[in-house]
Amino acid sequence: MGIVSLTNTDKLYWLGRYSERVYTTIRLFGESFDHLIEGEVQSIGAFCASLNIPNLYTSGDDFVERYLFDAENPDSVFANLTRAYDNAMTLREEIGSECVSYIQLAIYAMNSLRGSENPMFGLQKVVDDILAFWGLSDDIIPDENVRNIIKVGKRVERLDLYARLKLPKKDILREVRRLAVRISRTNLQYAQADIDRLMALATAGETAYDEIVTLVDGLVKI
Repeated sequence: MGIVSLTNTDKLYWLGRYSERVYTTIRLFGESFDHLIEGEVQSIGAFCASLNIPNLYTSGDDFVERYLFDAENPDSVFANLTRAYDNAMTLREEIGSECVSYIQLAIYAMNSLRGSENPMFGLQKVVDDILAFWGLSDDIIPDENVRNIIKVGKRVERLDLYARLKLPKKDILREVRRLAVRISRTNLQYAQADIDRLMALATAGETAYDEIVTLVDGLVKI
């Protein structure tokens, strides 16, 4: 297992989290966009509430523009993608320039969609670039610990989002199991008791979503 500095460990972990956040929130946005074009503007509030982000949007068009592309909006897809890219750029030595290039391609794809009346088709290119980044990471990053730290960030973010959205128990349990396996293969600092508690919550009769969110957010100590 390779030795990674604390600074780069943090960046790798958040590279995983931000790339997953972009991937999953684009998928969620697609569902809300269908409602918006049907005139159901109230779905904006439900969307924001599900992710626990402020509803700053004044109309459907404002939501589409600012949630997707506003670099000054910390919750926007573009802001999260930029954070992923900033981390990736400082990790060229660890992950390779080819991996960084796919995050950069995702940013190019986002920028090309500004002003589009229907950005959904183009957003698939962003999703594809994120998927390509993950696939290439598996293929070319030689250090298993580096790969696994990115994957832990990815799994933590996905579990956090799935719990906030109150997805079915089977989805929560699948992600807890994946996280438990992956984190054990890293040198990340975490408490096994927290993993055990997550597993217990995921298999309980009634899923305690809020407690899962709290545990997941404090799981990794860097």
